[in-house]
Amino acid sequence: MQQNKKALLILNKKARNGTYRQADIIALGERYGLTLTVPDDDPDISLADVIRRHAHQCELVIIGGGDGTLNLAAQALIDTQLPLGILPLGTANDLARTLGIAPEVKSALRTIASGKTRKIDLGEVNNQLFFNVSSIGFSASLARNLTSQMKKKWGTLGYALAAIKILKQSRPFSATIIHDGVETPVKTVQISVGNGRYYGGGMTVEQNAAPDDGRLDVYSLEVSHWWEIVMLFPFIRRGTHGRWRNVRAFSATSLNIHTRRPHVINADGELIGETPARFSIREKAVEVFVP
Repeated sequence: MQQNKKALLILNKKARNGTYRQADIIALGERYGLTLTVPDDDPDISLADVIRRHAHQCELVIIGGGDGTLNLAAQALIDTQLPLGILPLGTANDLARTLGIAPEVKSALRTIASGKTRKIDLGEVNNQLFFNVSSIGFSASLARNLTSQMKKKWGTLGYALAAIKILKQSRPFSATIIHDGVETPVKTVQISVGNGRYYGGGMTVEQNAAPDDGRLDVYSLEVSHWWEIVMLFPFIRRGTHGRWRNVRAFSATSLNIHTRRPHVINADGELIGETPARFSIREKAVEVFVP
């Protein structure tokens, strides 16, 4: 294992498992040869700026939280080129799942200390970076309805509860998907653009998707009735939904999506703006410690 590595430790105490004792994490880190520095709490400084301020004092950044917390660090990780260690303390932890990082803090720290890294891509939509997926339609409505209280209380079950609440309200909308010089008009309830494999608490963008393959995996659910979405759920869990005739699926390095009226865009569980949406990929943008 690598020894005497100086790491910046950032914990999201509001994450579902964010109450894990900071002192215990520091002690475990020392056991594995990691000297952890914890920045002072300052609500006026963004997480990205915290990383930039301490970049000269550390050799890596360890973030304890969920996918939303990791997303806040994305640009700073690119700017500083510091490798990222993940402590999966959030609700879904989809990036950790994609990379095979164990959910236990002890195992995750051991992974970081082992020193093995993997350079992964980042998706980008309207200048907003994302690790896992960006979507328009049903998933964006789900993100809007899934409160932090629900995630804290129910965990990944909260996603299912929120989905049931809005499922019958879902209606197809008109959109145009533009990629590789082709414009395709669609009637859809959801368009998802994935960089990683998992999102939304274990849903799968595409069964063979990888966060370092230089491609964005896209699917559009072109169904007419809410019960068709229910039928598709098991296949979306496995990432085989692209085989259905009413699911359009393809991969690309860039694409544009226009909608007849503005629709909210979701990126890694956060609402970041409205359509039109311009997607691209940043290859091998961030280095992450992996098993």
